[in-house]
Amino acid sequence: MRTEPPAPQLHPDRNLALELVRATEAAAIRAVPFIGKGDKNAADGAAVDAMRSFLATVNFAGTVVIGEGEKDNAPMLYNGEVVGTGRGPECDIAVDPIDGTSLTAAGRRNAISMIAASDRGTMLDASSVFYMDKLVTGPDGVGVVDIRKPVAENIRALAKAKRKDVSELSIGVLDRPRHEGLIDEIRAAGAGTRLLLDGDVAGGIDAASYEGRIDMCVGIGGSPEGVATACAIKALGGFIQTRLAPKDDDEKQRGIDAGLTFDHVYEADELVRGDNTFFVATGVTDGNLVTGVRRKGPVIVTESIVLRARSGTIRRVIAHHPIEKWH
Repeated sequence: MRTEPPAPQLHPDRNLALELVRATEAAAIRAVPFIGKGDKNAADGAAVDAMRSFLATVNFAGTVVIGEGEKDNAPMLYNGEVVGTGRGPECDIAVDPIDGTSLTAAGRRNAISMIAASDRGTMLDASSVFYMDKLVTGPDGVGVVDIRKPVAENIRALAKAKRKDVSELSIGVLDRPRHEGLIDEIRAAGAGTRLLLDGDVAGGIDAASYEGRIDMCVGIGGSPEGVATACAIKALGGFIQTRLAPKDDDEKQRGIDAGLTFDHVYEADELVRGDNTFFVATGVTDGNLVTGVRRKGPVIVTESIVLRARSGTIRRVIAHHPIEKWH
């Protein structure tokens, strides 16, 4: 009696995220010796090597649509790199072995290691333009705020939707000179600011989560982080809009050549199509989203968050890693 071989798996399944989290855990653990040592590239290099090694063991055919490193010549998992065993589902992935390399180098909070994944061909490749303007909120912002409106108008609308006074709202913004005017507008509207030293992926997730301390995250940050954040926002039922923000005409032309559209608002479904998205992140240093790597007796303890859009599940994974396995 002949049995047919099992049909090939075409789409990422629920177990994939729990495999990918091993790669973010490894990257976070390998970055620990560099926390507070002032060398962000060394930290990033160690995390990249660890993430690449663990991704090679995962049963999937992953293509890095969005990697990190190009904008500052740092070590990177490069765009177009194929990872995994080649068996299993075909996926687009966005990776950032350390979102917050400067935070890690300085020993500051909120550095994470993260991977986002979706069905092959669904993730926007915005790698030719390094930055985008973003607006992220939780479910209360859906149909309420719009990135094309002044930030003060969005703040008032969100406050009404959340049944809060404007003065109670906390708005996350990357602490950069380019945001001085934006910060002034937020404060003039009566809201408070939560200035983020780095790591706007964690800031966006914080804004979209019902447990978060931020009501809205706005401003210009990395395009890779924007697409990865969209994968997480879909799982959280939140709201995200982005607009590309080229540094100069040459970069804008590269974006046009790559098929990107300027003066256009990219909604969540344009950043990543469909609902079969995954987002995993492990804490490198302590933060609002996850706790950083810690050594407790004979083990290394990591905390990760695992999000899946199709099921809407949010998992927190606490893992104990025997120290002798990491020498």
